[in-house]
Formats: sequence, structure tokens, C-alpha cells
Amino acid sequence: MKKVKITVLKTTLDRELAAEYGVEGLSACPMMREGQVFYADYAKPEGMCDEAWKAVYQYAFALAHGAGEGLFYYGDWIRKPGVAICSCNDGLRPVIFKLEATGEDSRIDYEPLR
Repeated sequence: MKKVKITVLKTTLDRELAAEYGVEGLSACPMMREGQVFYADYAKPEGMCDEAWKAVYQYAFALAHGAGEGLFYYGDWIRKPGVAICSCNDGLRPVIFKLEATGEDSRIDYEPLR
């Protein structure tokens, strides 16, 4: 299993939806910062938002297990092998992440079942 690099590309705020549904003074996500980097394999990296992890973990898991050798979704989504662009589930202020396969081994090394 390999490590996956997770980079916060952008924090956003849908001003129209926030004006209609959000609390007074709602701003972009206060937990994530553009340029912030995490490394993961199967487990949520320390310091990463729980909700964001739930939204991107399946891509991190796939990349950690070799999906980075090809393109996701039959090549009709992302043009770069080993990359996924995902966002968290916050409809008012989604955070956009780039997940990248790395060649670096995970901290976990599984032994075959006997």
C-alpha cells in the first residue's frame, strides 16, 4: 500500500446559498487552508476534517491500492494518472482537494493470510 498526498486546492463559499440558508457571517471553511497538505492510506490523517475525509476517503483508498496506475472512470474525468479532484460535502462552503498517488510506502505493511 502506498501513501496518498492530499492537498487543499481551494476553499469556497457559495454566497447565494449562504445568504439564503447560512447563519449570519458564514464564511469559507474555517478548518482547512489552501495549500494545506495531508498524507493518508486507509485512515484519516491527523488534523483533517472528519466530514471532508468521509467525502474523499474512497479515492484515497483506491489510489493507495494502485488505482494511480491508470485514469479514474475510464479516462473521462481526470486526464492525469494517479490524480483525483474531490470536494467535501458542505453545500454552502465546499473545500476542493487534489489527491495524488505517491510511490512512498504506507506505514502499514500487511502480511498475507494463512
